[in-house]
Amino acid sequence: MNRRNFITSSLAASFAATLNIPLARAAKGEGVNIRDYFEWEDEAVIRLTESVFEKCILGKIYPPKGELKHRWLAPGGGYQGQWIWDTMFVTDLLSILDGQKEILHEVFTNYRDFQERWNAAMPSNMHDMIACMFMANDNTGKWKEYPAYSQIPILAWGLEQVYKRNGDITLVRENLESLENFHEWYWRERDVTGVGLVGVGAYSGVVQHARFETFDLDGTLDNLTLTQHPTRKDAQATDAYGDVLVVGNTSYLVLAEQSLARLARKAGDKAMAKRRESRAKTCIESIRKNMWDEKDGVFKAIKRDTMEKIDDLSIGCWMPLLAGIPTKKQAARMAEVFATPAWLTPVPIPTIPSNDPRYNPKGFWRGDIWTVTNYQIAKGFKAYGFDELAANIADITIENSLKNGVSEHHNSQTGKPLGVGYLGMSCTVVTLMLEGISKKYKLKLKR
Repeated sequence: MNRRNFITSSLAASFAATLNIPLARAAKGEGVNIRDYFEWEDEAVIRLTESVFEKCILGKIYPPKGELKHRWLAPGGGYQGQWIWDTMFVTDLLSILDGQKEILHEVFTNYRDFQERWNAAMPSNMHDMIACMFMANDNTGKWKEYPAYSQIPILAWGLEQVYKRNGDITLVRENLESLENFHEWYWRERDVTGVGLVGVGAYSGVVQHARFETFDLDGTLDNLTLTQHPTRKDAQATDAYGDVLVVGNTSYLVLAEQSLARLARKAGDKAMAKRRESRAKTCIESIRKNMWDEKDGVFKAIKRDTMEKIDDLSIGCWMPLLAGIPTKKQAARMAEVFATPAWLTPVPIPTIPSNDPRYNPKGFWRGDIWTVTNYQIAKGFKAYGFDELAANIADITIENSLKNGVSEHHNSQTGKPLGVGYLGMSCTVVTLMLEGISKKYKLKLKR
């Protein structure tokens, strides 16, 4: 079961007509010559890049509709709404193109707009959440009930990626306060025991909704239970707080805190930068102390109330690499573990290891592979100096996209496509090349 099944939506074709004419032309490549922006060696690489920009990026821009008062980026598959983590990988590449600053301002404004509406309607302890997604066709007030949960918290990371690409400090300044408030919501409502590690939850009280805050069927959350807040007793007490602290979302929040601190310094807000750096430092220390498992060579989810490690593993166990959390020694141990058949499937990286009884090479977050998580883990390994390992992940991922097409996820044994073709965040197949992670497939920005 994935989060998209909880949403009533039309097919992609049914709302293609909502595109305005300039955007429709852009989606077809008219007026945007992608080749003007890049240097390449292999013609197949630039053709792949062109198709990704057409179908994953430009083709995902839509005009205001319903509760979305500004232009927005759809994830793909006909879903009329703007997500959190899906969108950030698209804005990263969109910011390369000329003339996109206004659209990017509108996309980020959508998050602030939701946050303001939410605050006006909800009790104070719930203030400053940004929901997993908000739907363009929802102008009936249903947004107050669903989704009543957030998502992987990488908005600040996404904003920093855009800033690195186009230098738009105005965009940064517009969003700093909102993003810091969002981070404080995350710590307040997801680090409910104050140990510096976050879990998942949902104000709806539905367990699967809480799982949707991270990877939809994360392999460490099979036994997740929602409880009342373990320390705060108030009039709004509900079973909304998960009893598992997860590696993935905790790592993403560290990543975002680091981005927010750097952006705050760029914008001249040293006090904010120090606040965010302090949060990140405390969290890193807690992850290393409480989640690291030397024997198995990975970071593990833990039970909130006992701090006992959970032996079930998932793709999220690798995400500390992206945030620079492991020590050099821990990263070396992780590289050893990664280079085993459990994780090096014919098309890596499976969302749970292949020696797990639950493994299914085409199972949704149960053994399939995702380009977006491959990008993040490969980037993490490269940052620790494991260039060959990172390049192997990248080259196999890119080669598979060239052979089997760009899709939401793929079979980890055969590489065959699964899910939605050209899902927006699958654009990271280009990012793998653009950031120099791949070795065989080369793509650079023109200077």
